[in-house]
Amino acid sequence: MPKNVMVAQSGGPSPVINSSLRGVIEGCRAHSSSFGRILAAWHGIEGVLKEEILDISDEPEEEIRLLSTTPAAGVIGTCRYKLRADQREDFDRILEVFRAHDIGFFFYIGGNDSMDTAYKVSRLAADRSMELVATGVPKTIDNDIGDPEFRLLDHTPGYGSVARYWAYAVQNANEENAGACTSDPVLVMQVMGRRCGFIPAAARLADPERAMPLQIYMPESALTLDDMTELVNEELTRSGRCIVVVSEGFDVGSLGERYDSFGHIDYAGSDNSVMQVVISHLNRRGLRVRGRAGGNLPGMDQRDTAIYASVVDIQEAYEVGLHAVTIALRDGTGWMATILRKPGPRYEPFYDKVPLEKVANSERSFPKEWLAPSRIDVTDDFIRYARPLIGDEWPRIPLENGLQRFARFQRRFVSRRCKPYTPQALRQARH
Repeated sequence: MPKNVMVAQSGGPSPVINSSLRGVIEGCRAHSSSFGRILAAWHGIEGVLKEEILDISDEPEEEIRLLSTTPAAGVIGTCRYKLRADQREDFDRILEVFRAHDIGFFFYIGGNDSMDTAYKVSRLAADRSMELVATGVPKTIDNDIGDPEFRLLDHTPGYGSVARYWAYAVQNANEENAGACTSDPVLVMQVMGRRCGFIPAAARLADPERAMPLQIYMPESALTLDDMTELVNEELTRSGRCIVVVSEGFDVGSLGERYDSFGHIDYAGSDNSVMQVVISHLNRRGLRVRGRAGGNLPGMDQRDTAIYASVVDIQEAYEVGLHAVTIALRDGTGWMATILRKPGPRYEPFYDKVPLEKVANSERSFPKEWLAPSRIDVTDDFIRYARPLIGDEWPRIPLENGLQRFARFQRRFVSRRCKPYTPQALRQARH
């Protein structure tokens, strides 16, 4: 009898995470003789630990197709739960649950920490002589998985869509700023991106000819608030207005930050925002033109909005999920599916694999050579890299009674076969 499949998601959502889920499901269905039931952990590895497991084997084909235009992670859930080396009870529990439900294949969709989890589970299963194939499927809007040379992974599913979101957001913001600059000459826009500048860099895609009075502040710029004030005022002297795109990871001092279980700063839960600090600083120091600085603080919509998703990103997220199934069948355990691009002026992606241990906890920074000498712009090489990823068309989002029609799973939970269990980190948090 073929072994069952467990698929799960981890980390922050993206507009195309479910397209990868669709790829995994349809890939397994296409090889039904090799796979048993398709199960999904409800809220990632936490769902495995708690034995909260969905049977998604019999979901209608229409609902599976709709995954490609269903954003974020509401279908099977995600989590931010880090498996640390000393949490032996958690590792034992994962294998216990996998054995109880006859799991032979584990697909984990997520970022660098998730690839670390998949790698640890793969190694542990091998050490315990358990027949388990663990395969990673990359996902993160930050585009920070992989190596600086882009040999392991050219870009992550999710990045193309958030880059498209910001290209369009800056286009629209420019219209606002141009019209209201006599009273509101400076518009500050805070962008996601903790330590890596790929997302704020995408603002330049709105204006590749550099006609806008646009300044981009990334964590890698090493500029200060005083530097920013001087640079903004120089632009105000030239243009009478300025659009400031600033990363949430730009150093403005303490924000009253909080941290998630991975040790990452949770800017959404901080006491203050980079945007507000920047606005207050600019207004306190004074602008060289009449008016004040104001701001726009997009929240989770930059990573959970289907209508801004890139059709290129949707397709690639699907293909990398599909390819993960091929890798699991052909190459066995311990791999992550990856997207690379062929050399040459024409954008052409292809799909390969890399060892999980090489991408586990990897963190790629924005290349220094793509940061312009001014440190508030990016080079044309970055534009050539990122422009194909946002595509040329709007995604076709089905509507029902005027509202977006997203995938609707039945949420059929399987019967528990193990004793109740509280994950170790959750126990520790209570104390």
